[in-house]
Amino acid sequence: MKIIIQKFGGTSVISEERRNSVINKIESAIEKDLNTVVVVSAIGRKGDPYATDTLIEFVKSSGIDPEPRELDLLMSCGEIISCVMLANTIKKRGYRCAVFTGGQAGIVTDDNYNDARILRVDPKNIINCLEKGVIPIVAGFQGATELGDVTTLGRGGSDITASIMGAALHAETIEIYTDVDGIMTADPKIVKDAKVMDAILYDEVFQMAEYGAKVINPRAVEIAMRSNIPLEIKNTASDYPGTLISSYDNRRGYIRDANKIITSVAQISNRTQVKIKFSEAIQGEKYDKFFDIIAKEDISIDMINIFPTYTLFIIDDNKSVKLEGIFKDLKYDFEMKNNCTKVTIIGNRMKGVPGIMAKTVAALREEGIEILQSSDSHTTISCLINSEFTNKAVNSLHRKFELGK
Repeated sequence: MKIIIQKFGGTSVISEERRNSVINKIESAIEKDLNTVVVVSAIGRKGDPYATDTLIEFVKSSGIDPEPRELDLLMSCGEIISCVMLANTIKKRGYRCAVFTGGQAGIVTDDNYNDARILRVDPKNIINCLEKGVIPIVAGFQGATELGDVTTLGRGGSDITASIMGAALHAETIEIYTDVDGIMTADPKIVKDAKVMDAILYDEVFQMAEYGAKVINPRAVEIAMRSNIPLEIKNTASDYPGTLISSYDNRRGYIRDANKIITSVAQISNRTQVKIKFSEAIQGEKYDKFFDIIAKEDISIDMINIFPTYTLFIIDDNKSVKLEGIFKDLKYDFEMKNNCTKVTIIGNRMKGVPGIMAKTVAALREEGIEILQSSDSHTTISCLINSEFTNKAVNSLHRKFELGK
C-alpha cells in the first residue's frame, strides 16, 4: 500500500474556495494510486472565529487563565473543527472519509501539557480506514496521554503530526501545504529577489528553522530525516512544484550546484547580548554555578563565547529584565545590550571551504555594519548585529553569496 501524508495549514481551509483546492490536491494523489492521509490545522489565524488564539482569548476573557490540562483541551478544538468542516466538503465530492483526533489516530504522548513529546504511535485505526478505501482526516497539533488526556505538541505541531504519521505508516512522502510556493533563500519581506528553492537537504532546512526562518517545525524535519521520508513544501492555491526536502532528490534528478555553497540567509531578532566580567564578585564557585542558575530560571542562552576575562552570550529580549534582576541580586559585574539580531548564513557544503567567514565579514563591513559577536558550525555562520541594520545585513549577505541567481 503506497501512502502519502498531506498536511494543510489553517489558511488552506479557511474558505469554501480554499477547501475545494484542498480536495483537488487529495484527488490528484488518488489519481496516482496513492492512499492519502490528511492532517489539518485549525482554521485561520488570530481574530478568525475558530482560530486557536481566538479560542484562547475567549476563555481568558473570564478573567482566569485556564490550567495547562484544560488549555490543551481548548486548543485541540480548532483542529477538530477544521477536520469536520473539511470532511463535509470532501463528502460532497463523493468520497468517503473519517475524522480522527490525534489520540484516536494513535499518537501517545507524555503529560507535558502545551508542549508534549510523542512516546509512540499506533496507527491501526488509520490503517483500517485506508484498507476500506476511506480517507482518514487527522487533527494536527495533538495527541493523548496513556490515560487518555488530550495534549498538544507546541506551536507548529501539525507539522509534527504529519511527520510522525508519515514515519508510523512508512509513507512515500509528506506534503506540507501552505500559502507560499516553497522554501525561499531569505525572507521575501526583506529580500525582494529571494527565490524559491527547488530542493534542499534535511539538515539545511532544519538549520533554517532553528535560526529564525518560519519554514517548518524543526521537530517535524527531525522525524522525517530519521525515517528518510521526503518532505515537500507546496502551495495549496497553485500547482507550483514547491521545495523538496530530502537527502537526495532522485525523482527530480537533483544534484547540488557546486557553486552554491550557501543556500539561504535567516535571522532572529529581539536578542539581548549579555557580557559577564570577571571580578571579585564573580570568582570561583560563584562563577562556576551561574550557568546552572540561568538554567533553573528557564532562561535559554545562545552564542556562548568564553574568554579569560569575560563571557558573552545572547538571550531573548523578553528574558533580559528577569536576568538583570538575578545578576544584580548576585552582585555580578555585567553589561546588557538589547535590540540585537542574529543573522545566519546556512549551507551544508561550507565545511572545509576557505573564505566563507571572510566573505561574510566583508558583506557586513561593506554596509558599515558592526559585528558584535559571531559563532559558527559545520553548516552555519552567525553574526550578532544591531537590529536597526537587520534588513541591510540580510540583503547584503544574500547578494554576496548570489542566492538570488
